[in-house]
Amino acid sequence: MEGTQIPYKMLSQDAYSQWLGVEILECEIGRCKVAMSIRKEMLNSMSFAHGGISYALADTAFGFAANTHGKYAVSIETSINHIEALEEGDYLVAESVIEKVNNKLGFNIVEVKRGKELVALFKGVVYRTQKDWEK
Repeated sequence: MEGTQIPYKMLSQDAYSQWLGVEILECEIGRCKVAMSIRKEMLNSMSFAHGGISYALADTAFGFAANTHGKYAVSIETSINHIEALEEGDYLVAESVIEKVNNKLGFNIVEVKRGKELVALFKGVVYRTQKDWEK
């Protein structure tokens, strides 16, 4: 399967990302940009988006980009910095870029933005298996 088609296949099989309302904006080998809007059911007790929401969006972008090389890539370590509080109606865009990849590991940085404003910064490491994505 061509690498740039893998994220679309992944999204079609990912009920959680579908529930989030994730859409793929751009995808190329080693990079993927996704987006979603914050809904009322995603808010915490302080009426801000639960931190897991921006984390999940970033993690989705991370997973999609990491798999564009054609091999199953699974997360082994991630972290996020929440920079700004998010509110209902905010439209978020997360772009994952592979900074370094070798035979076994891939290192990604994901920027989550609200417009031009950086609202979260995510870092992730994947283990690259030998299993190919099939059609």
